[in-house]
Amino acid sequence: MSTTAAKQALKGGEFLIKETQAGDVFIPEQFNEEQLMIAQTCKDFLAQEIWPNLDKIDKQEEGLTVKLLDKAAELGLLGLSVPENLGGFEKDFVTGMLATEVLGAGYSFAVSISAHTGIGTLPILYYGNEKQKAKYIPKLVSGEWKACYCLTEPGSGSDANSGKTKAVLSPDGKHYILNGQKMWITNGGFAEVFTVFAKIDNDENLSAFIVEKSFGGITLNPEEHKMGIKGSSTRQVFFNDCKVPVENLLSERQNGFKIAVNILNIGRVKLAAAALGASKNTASKAVQYANERNQFGRPLAKYGAIRYKLAEQAIRIYASESALYRATQNIEDAINALAAGGMDHSKSLLKGVEQFAPEAAIMKVHGSETLDYVVDEGVQIYGGMGYSADAPMERAYRDSRINRIFEGTNEINRMLIVDMLLRRAMKGEIDLMGPAQKIGAELMSVPDFAAEDTTLFAAEKKYIKNFKKAILMVAGSAAQKLMMELAKEQEILMNIADMLIDLYVAESLQLRVEKLVSIKGEAAAKEQLDIMRVFINDAADRIFKNGKDAITSYAEGDEMRMMLMGLKRFTKTEVFNVKEARRRVAAKLIAENKYCF
Repeated sequence: MSTTAAKQALKGGEFLIKETQAGDVFIPEQFNEEQLMIAQTCKDFLAQEIWPNLDKIDKQEEGLTVKLLDKAAELGLLGLSVPENLGGFEKDFVTGMLATEVLGAGYSFAVSISAHTGIGTLPILYYGNEKQKAKYIPKLVSGEWKACYCLTEPGSGSDANSGKTKAVLSPDGKHYILNGQKMWITNGGFAEVFTVFAKIDNDENLSAFIVEKSFGGITLNPEEHKMGIKGSSTRQVFFNDCKVPVENLLSERQNGFKIAVNILNIGRVKLAAAALGASKNTASKAVQYANERNQFGRPLAKYGAIRYKLAEQAIRIYASESALYRATQNIEDAINALAAGGMDHSKSLLKGVEQFAPEAAIMKVHGSETLDYVVDEGVQIYGGMGYSADAPMERAYRDSRINRIFEGTNEINRMLIVDMLLRRAMKGEIDLMGPAQKIGAELMSVPDFAAEDTTLFAAEKKYIKNFKKAILMVAGSAAQKLMMELAKEQEILMNIADMLIDLYVAESLQLRVEKLVSIKGEAAAKEQLDIMRVFINDAADRIFKNGKDAITSYAEGDEMRMMLMGLKRFTKTEVFNVKEARRRVAAKLIAENKYCF
């Protein structure tokens, strides 16, 4: 109990103002035997069922994806996080995240299974009443019924609550009559169960309904022609006087928008996991090709320009993974603490995820952009073959692009990160202004020239502490100066969000490597130390650039000059040979012939 309490001392968003101890974070090197066995089951499933069928999946061979989902169900992969009494395995949040990560390497199929187990199943699992859960969840877990989620409309994407789909109570009061159009519906072509968002009468907010295909009044457009994820079914869905029994209203009237937001929070962090799995798979293929392909009489892997790319792929992947599982364990701890306090399991899970919604948004952005970097450089390493549909990079490149749009665009997520933190500060949930004001006082003081701490990690911890000061200075002064106008200054919000993302990932990486060294020793983690140092070195430059762009957007004169001086002080790092560090990381990858961290 005391361990949970210690970990729970840090609430969502508090990474900006409080220090975390390395011993309190979860690192992937700590997965237990059962978790690794589940991960291996997922890997075997991909190797046996998905990768040999990628072309058939992309051509949407009739019934193939449904058959593959059935096989996944036989292995228990559709119900890992579902309670046992509803036919699932009741595994914890971390285990579910690991399975999502591994299956994320499954290209289009990863989207199909993710939509079914995530947005297809979770609204009913977390918001359904006992009767609804008993009716639908066991069939979704067994694969007997497939599920989809109908939120987006032609006129409402990011602004989901502006949807026009209507529900009107029938004269006899037994049904809601549903009329409207939904688009970009993943699994729409074969789903039997639809979670549909609509406004009852002239309500201000959405409500949610569980709709069965058998209810009638549902028609589908042909499959969409897409840039990537071609193997996932994506249809427009039309509801024409679709009769939905009143008992199929999900949760309470007008609670639909809240359902959508909370399911999106879970979806964001899970998307980061799927992107991580795809990134690792792509990076391994890049290393293998660099070892096999000869140019000018030598393997590509011998060239510095290629080694840079291989190392940078690994650095970004390892950093993203560090932050993902830190956030995942924080969510797990929050869920357990709420459940221990007597809260219902479904509510505690939603509340736990909601508490770490800023971190979920951070991970969505970082995970999707890491994958985009990895596939882009993967194409470049393959050269001409990278552009060929006969080699793996072309599919990886096309399939990755949607992730920056799924689960709220990265632009929306960036603005949400800052908005959520500022709202929590205004509610008094976290104290941002107190620490920000202290930074203001520090700017007026003489810098501390005390003797440098030369112990391992001392420099990195100091850098991260200073990154926090830089962000508090910029965000605090921007909020104070612009007040309500800050919400309209999207460029400044983007700058602050990118500073926060770099901080969270850099700190997570440092904590992971520190914990790894405490377990395995410094010698066994030498490449991980290089990864950490390169990432933090580069993060300092990015934080400086974003801070400078923000400050010069709203400050002027002496105030601007003082803040720029402070920013320079807070993002200063010691000289470090990044080229040699990257070469050491690349050498390890090349020797192992795969992504090996």
